[in-house]
Amino acid sequence: MFTVHATGRLLRRIGRIDGPHSAPGQRSTSALGDWYATALTWRPQVALFVNETTLLPVLLPLAPAATVTSRFPAALAQTLAAHQTSHLFRDTELAHMTDCHLAPTSNRNVVGIMVEFSRLAQAYRITTETPDLLELALWLAKTPCGPLYHRHVSPDRELAALVAEHTP
Repeated sequence: MFTVHATGRLLRRIGRIDGPHSAPGQRSTSALGDWYATALTWRPQVALFVNETTLLPVLLPLAPAATVTSRFPAALAQTLAAHQTSHLFRDTELAHMTDCHLAPTSNRNVVGIMVEFSRLAQAYRITTETPDLLELALWLAKTPCGPLYHRHVSPDRELAALVAEHTP
């Protein structure tokens, strides 16, 4: 089971604005933990997911919006493979992602990082007509993030440390 803390903008696009769908305090069962997500109003629209633990960004097309949370694990697997994580770690993470629960955003630090990633992604997007979302996610993952300064500085390094900690 994994939890996605979605912004109001994304919840409206998904069509689920009738309140939280996750019990208070319910946490993801995977090593990566909870995810935060928002919609980027580009043409075509894009969903930006950011991991609460590592601040790892994952980008995928938003359309069709109603299925974005069910398509997210495949995009995560592709991103983790691009970061050269072990097959064991990827398979374990994906095994925990069979059931998705939605919740409102609650961590202001992660929401702030999503805003910064959105701005950086927009600047990156200006340089190319059709950005490769995986390439953009890998580029964003190298960004130094304030909440990670006392640990590993950037999401890609934080992910590598987490994988090393959870892989035998």
